[in-house]
Amino acid sequence: MPRLRAFVLVATFVVLTLASVPIQYFSLRCRLKLCRIYPHAYHRLLCRMFGIRITVIGKPVEDSGVLFVANHTGYFDILIMSATARLSFVAKREVASWPLFGLMARLQESIFVDRDRRSAAGAARDVLRQRLRRGDALVLFPEGTSTDGNRVLTFKSALMGAVESEIGHDAAGRVRYVPVQPVSITYVGVHGIPLGRENRPLFAWYGDMELLPHVWEAVKAGPLDVVVEFHPPLTMDEAGDRKRIAILAETAVRRGQTRALRGEVGPTLAPAPAADEPAPAEAPA
Repeated sequence: MPRLRAFVLVATFVVLTLASVPIQYFSLRCRLKLCRIYPHAYHRLLCRMFGIRITVIGKPVEDSGVLFVANHTGYFDILIMSATARLSFVAKREVASWPLFGLMARLQESIFVDRDRRSAAGAARDVLRQRLRRGDALVLFPEGTSTDGNRVLTFKSALMGAVESEIGHDAAGRVRYVPVQPVSITYVGVHGIPLGRENRPLFAWYGDMELLPHVWEAVKAGPLDVVVEFHPPLTMDEAGDRKRIAILAETAVRRGQTRALRGEVGPTLAPAPAADEPAPAEAPA
């Protein structure tokens, strides 16, 4: 049953994605409002289809351009974040050349960054600054890599220089800066029971794991429970500089992940079965 379920889901995903490509392509070419709405609806549908159950805490900034900074566990983060808000991603340059996934990233107006060349950081910040001033919502994973989902790595501040941009003035004439909103993404359960440290690699893609075999095993694993917490936004005038913003954002994200892993926030999950108890039955396809 897990294999059959996975096969049906993957086949449906491919068909749905290939059907979505021309819709999103022409929406972008014609600059229709649909080009921002469709990826959000598409990823919400994918999350339902794959059984990714998202508990959202807090609210994303929606009244201006915003830079979401989040911890990164793997490719499911893309579906999860896009299902919670209308946004685009800041991705590493290699993603643009990935079969199908690269095309999807380009159609969502992702910004591709060469993280290996310091000289490219300035140009990338300029692109981010333009998009944020335009009012776009962008997601940056400042750890620079994905992790096992049990910890948060140090946030790199290089690309956060874009948030030094002024986006206008408030009623009192004070300068307004682009908000930075920390976001914690925590995988907490599978089949409605807590996702322990030993099972987290089923969904966390990191290190030298091969992508396609990992996707297959993750889809076979079954329904996933995720907690997404939008923390209070930060701004340059409050923090002082981009390095301070990176530290404050990292602290907020780490605390949010810790709360979710402890079960202090998020869905109510069934107790994990004892060692001598049978595992829960596979969900129907």
